[in-house]
Amino acid sequence: MIEVRDLTKIYRLGSVEVPALQGVSFRIERGEVVAIMGASGSGKSTLMNVLGCLDLPTRGEYLLDGRSIAGMSEDELATIRNQKIGFVFQQFNLLPRMTVRRNAELPLMYNGGKPEQEIHQRSEDILKAVGLGDRMNHRPTELSGGQQQRVAIARALINDPVLLLADEPTGNLDSHTGSEIIHLLLGLNKEQGLTLLIVTHDPEIASHAQRVIRLRDGLIEGG
Repeated sequence: MIEVRDLTKIYRLGSVEVPALQGVSFRIERGEVVAIMGASGSGKSTLMNVLGCLDLPTRGEYLLDGRSIAGMSEDELATIRNQKIGFVFQQFNLLPRMTVRRNAELPLMYNGGKPEQEIHQRSEDILKAVGLGDRMNHRPTELSGGQQQRVAIARALINDPVLLLADEPTGNLDSHTGSEIIHLLLGLNKEQGLTLLIVTHDPEIASHAQRVIRLRDGLIEGG
């Protein structure tokens, strides 16, 4: 699913070079659950941005689903993000004036070309799967934090991605609700074979992963 070879990312601030990733290499198999851990400044966010096709590496190669992202145009990268990758962030990023259903449907609406009835059916199925079948016509302000994160997960899944990237998905939730969200994600992995990559600082969350990649100063510890 993911193959990263000698991935390097250097940010340039004037004449100063700041290395964020320094030759990172690893593979993630289809259907695997992997946690990425590391202190602030270790390179976690930079790695997540590259894996999510939100940024390009300075050097090295990234293959997603067997395809290299090197040389892709902005439009091609946008298509990859929309059709192959689902994103779940610490901030829910929901539109407050839209209903739960409409928030979940946004990626499909950007795609265009699908009949309204098909879009509605897809969102209904996904929202039921994340336990929000009775909240579809509510607005985000009428939901708890855990319910809002479930909407964000539904939105991430609406296009049937091959990879789900979750960046501190429980960071704004209490421990009980956070545990519910993690078990929801793990259930989706088990039932749908979804490849799941979780960035977290919490060892309890990381313990649910099949493998942990630890970053320090832009390098994989022990690798």
